[in-house]
Order: sequence, then C-alpha cells, then structure tokens
Amino acid sequence: MSNKPTPSLATLLGMGVTTALCVGVGVGGGYWLDVTLKTGLTFTFVGLGIGIAAAVAAVYFEIKAFL
Repeated sequence: MSNKPTPSLATLLGMGVTTALCVGVGVGGGYWLDVTLKTGLTFTFVGLGIGIAAAVAAVYFEIKAFL
C-alpha cells in the first residue's frame, strides 16, 4: 500500500469551485467578446475550450500530490 495522503473534502470542493470558475470565466469572457464584436458564438466556444483546458490544468496541479 502507498503512504500517500488522500484528498480531503475541502480539497475536492476546492477543485470543483476551481473548475466552475475556470469554465465560467472562459465562457463569460467569450460571450462578452461575442456581444461586443458581434461575432455570433465564436468566442464563446473558444472561451469554453480555454476554460476547460485551464480547469484540467488547475485540477491536475492540485491533485498531483495525491497521485
């Protein structure tokens, strides 16, 4: 068996909040650019992709200690 620690509930909740914020800011920023530049949904989807990538990276760096 491994002696690595297990993530606490607070750590897991923090990861969920981090994920929601990354995706929310990405989509929100993309939507704002779409409305401002009148580009349809182009930047909303770009922001979604960037937000998901940022969320994956942030959660990876948070959970790396537990792997």
